[in-house]
Amino acid sequence: MFTVGAPGVMGVLVPYLLTGWDGSDPPLALQVAGAAVLAAGAGVLAHTVMRFAIEGLGTPFPAAPTENLVVGGLYRYVRNPMYLAVIAIILGQAAILGRVTLVAYAAVFWATVAGFVSFYEEPTLSERYGEQYDAYRRAVRRWLPRATPWSA
Repeated sequence: MFTVGAPGVMGVLVPYLLTGWDGSDPPLALQVAGAAVLAAGAGVLAHTVMRFAIEGLGTPFPAAPTENLVVGGLYRYVRNPMYLAVIAIILGQAAILGRVTLVAYAAVFWATVAGFVSFYEEPTLSERYGEQYDAYRRAVRRWLPRATPWSA
């Protein structure tokens, strides 16, 4: 529920509440690009949720964490693909609708998530998984993907 609920609220419900999905009739090329970004974000989000279930044997929800550290799939390139996927979904909607409000919301969302990652998520993962997480953190960046996949 959390894996669908939280990204759904932040990536779909909040943008709807901010815009009513009422667009400003942006150029078709911007709408097409936005649709591609939104679709890519949705695909990445689905991939990350599956990685948590299959590889991690758990969920992204802090009250039901994974048994294993998730470092496969897209996590070999960047540490936070799930958050990046939600940002892509928000920015895709911004382009489709031509709404700068959603660009600003994406920035606020990223800043909030970046704080959460720095002050809660990373210390918690370091405590839970120790050197395994520390090695992963040294090799894979938070937000900017690697050019090649990391292998443990």
